[in-house]
Amino acid sequence: MMTKSFLRKVWEFIWYEDSWISWVVNVLLAFIVIKFLLYPGLGLLLGTPAPIVAVVSGSMEHDGDFDTFWDEKTCCNDDCSVSIIQGDFYEQINISKKQFRSFGFVNGFNKGDIMILYSAEHIELGDVIVYVIPSKADPIIHRVIKNGDLLVTKGDHNCNVGSFEANIQKEQVIGKAVWRVPWLGYVKIVAVEMLNLAR
Repeated sequence: MMTKSFLRKVWEFIWYEDSWISWVVNVLLAFIVIKFLLYPGLGLLLGTPAPIVAVVSGSMEHDGDFDTFWDEKTCCNDDCSVSIIQGDFYEQINISKKQFRSFGFVNGFNKGDIMILYSAEHIELGDVIVYVIPSKADPIIHRVIKNGDLLVTKGDHNCNVGSFEANIQKEQVIGKAVWRVPWLGYVKIVAVEMLNLAR
């Protein structure tokens, strides 16, 4: 009987009491549930150790619709003395406009988006994958532009293939993007920036 009464008081404290202590306990419980139950459970279901990632750069952004992206001139340096046409870049590596249009996330995505990942067991040309490299703190979220024993990726908005993404081993890939939730990733971005400022 005492246990039932105690549990009722705890329940009322967590869900009904209007105090800052109750609010802190709610935040801690939400963190524990998400971090140790929801996130690992979702990862198990989707076959990836990181089922949800926030996009923290603009390397996959498109300026306008697909045709604008394909024909746009992208600056490769500050004064734009070096530039490329995105479509020309892809055609030089034998990816046609029609083929690119069939890829997932054909219109890219934005900084601040959340990407839901799935197992990277089967990677195809044009897939957007998330992978880790020792020299970068955050995972990379770029498109596969060459598929084989080693992968080559490129950010849609970027001028060229970075040196770090020319020979990606499949063991480095933690998942491939299958769904996008716009802007929700700014929660993480703002929190990280606030922590950096606090230091």
